[in-house]
Amino acid sequence: MNLQEDIRTDDPEIYELIRLEKERQRKGLEMIASENFASRSVQQALGSCLTNKYSEGQPGQRYYGGNEIIDKVELLCQKRAREAFGLDADRWGVNVQPLSGSPANFAVYTAVVEPHGRIMGLYLPDGGHLSHGFMTQNKRVSATSVFFESFPYKVDPVTGLIDYDKLRENALMFLPKMIVAGVSCYSRNLDYKRFREIADEVGALLLADMAHVSGLVAAGEIPSPFDYCDIVTTTTHKTLRGPRSGMIFYRKGVRKVLKSGENVMYDLEKKINEAVFPGLQGGPHNHQIAAVAVALRQAVTPEFKLYQKQVMANAKALCTGLQNKGYTIVSGGTDTHLVLVDLRPQKLDGARAEKVLEDVGIAVNKNTCPGDKSALKPSGLRIGTPALTSRGLKEEDFDRVVEFIHEAILLTQEVVSSSGPTLREFKTKLSTDQEVVNKVKALKSRVEEFAIKFSLPGFDDW
Repeated sequence: MNLQEDIRTDDPEIYELIRLEKERQRKGLEMIASENFASRSVQQALGSCLTNKYSEGQPGQRYYGGNEIIDKVELLCQKRAREAFGLDADRWGVNVQPLSGSPANFAVYTAVVEPHGRIMGLYLPDGGHLSHGFMTQNKRVSATSVFFESFPYKVDPVTGLIDYDKLRENALMFLPKMIVAGVSCYSRNLDYKRFREIADEVGALLLADMAHVSGLVAAGEIPSPFDYCDIVTTTTHKTLRGPRSGMIFYRKGVRKVLKSGENVMYDLEKKINEAVFPGLQGGPHNHQIAAVAVALRQAVTPEFKLYQKQVMANAKALCTGLQNKGYTIVSGGTDTHLVLVDLRPQKLDGARAEKVLEDVGIAVNKNTCPGDKSALKPSGLRIGTPALTSRGLKEEDFDRVVEFIHEAILLTQEVVSSSGPTLREFKTKLSTDQEVVNKVKALKSRVEEFAIKFSLPGFDDW
């Protein structure tokens, strides 16, 4: 088979689509809180020959031959994972094979909760994640709620903060086998000590899903879940700034000492490793694992710590700027990398605002706010700072970004006031009213003029 060695000539159609996406990223403002830009070296590992190799099993115990180098790659990734979070190899193990965060969580449940076991996670409309369980009156939406019994804890509808007293009260009744301390859209630090106390009171294991904040944890900018949790999962492509992948950390050694003086040991390692493979996955993606190792090496550098400080400083500048424009921020502020804007005071919903922002070159995502009844028409916007911080934006640049967001939301209000009640009618008005179209184009032009001043990590030759 005589294939060309360059994608430009081998597949110009796909090459052009990649080039267009690179251009979209360069000219736009990526503000989805779960997104970031991987470095060129991470992308080089992803595109390496490691993608060619099958390596089912653990290092030294593979089901295929020819894995002597792959073993070294995976062991190095494990070593760097512990180093990035300051973990003792005698007390913590790590599996770096999960393909992403949701598979990592499901592997943990499979390993230690077992079918129909009970899990408590943050309620999805209050900022939780699907992989922590979610169901409606009519449907078990998340596979976590299909194969396990899930019961949510919630935030206080007034403060927007997790109601730990109610969590404890419900946990004492529900008696979960696992409590998940993790979020998808919650801008405050979690009280892991309080989670630990509740978990101990009901005899539950405590899992922290730090997917959103793992980079902040590695840099020491926010409290670490490793001080209190039995298991910690994470993605690697958000604040950690690596490839799309996942990791599972698990405790080793003594779990507790009985009154008799006998030690009860953790037995998580074998269960979790076997849940990942052969339980739920086949061969791990070795190019991903190598790219994770590259990102973890970067995560222990002084530059990375400065980057995370800037992520948080930018988030505070974004939050303050929006509040000064009159916007309501759920929980009243941020401790991390994101803010959740409640648009109900503006008589808007997140879907319409997201669409206008997308049309002018600003990528955010619609999100439910506490009290929302429908995820199809959420009241909020989730906005994050990691990706733009990777491009070099500072606080004063986010002041300009706030102005762009504000103009887009004012334009959204204008279109809503003169369009029909449905989202379809809104989109029709947005795309056919020439005056509106011209305003969108003018704002997009200014956004692009601003965005292209900042470099984009990765390859330049697309």
